[in-house]
Amino acid sequence: MTKAAVTQRILSIGEVSRRSGLPASTLHFYESIGLITSTRSAGNQRRYSSRVLRYLAILKVAQRVGVPLEDVRATLGPFDPTVKPSSRQWKEAGQRWRAHLDERISQLQRLRDELSGCIGCGCLSLEDCPLRNPNDVMGEKGPGAHILERP
Repeated sequence: MTKAAVTQRILSIGEVSRRSGLPASTLHFYESIGLITSTRSAGNQRRYSSRVLRYLAILKVAQRVGVPLEDVRATLGPFDPTVKPSSRQWKEAGQRWRAHLDERISQLQRLRDELSGCIGCGCLSLEDCPLRNPNDVMGEKGPGAHILERP
């Protein structure tokens, strides 16, 4: 057994929940979709490496900024959650999310800039409203906010 494995703290689900600020049900969900892993004690209780807290912190931040869980799984999946990732690995993970975050920033800026007049009145009928949709021409394109979702 390596020195790192020996010094690694093992946490109960209650400890992980308390320290991460996530309910146990969320930890169960993350485990069920393969984002985190646990071992079982002799009494069949979940036990987590203390390093899972780093992954949970990243998950929380990623979700807060709109990174889908599937993207988180794709990015963090190759890493062993019981081993501290190298700075090179974190840099690669950040680069994978950069394009997604740039697109998200662009969408949020567009939403902010183009909805400001409509948020005030709510009628979407102002002559200068960028969301005008005469004769419901956008309805022919199917569901969704086509004007806001443009590239």
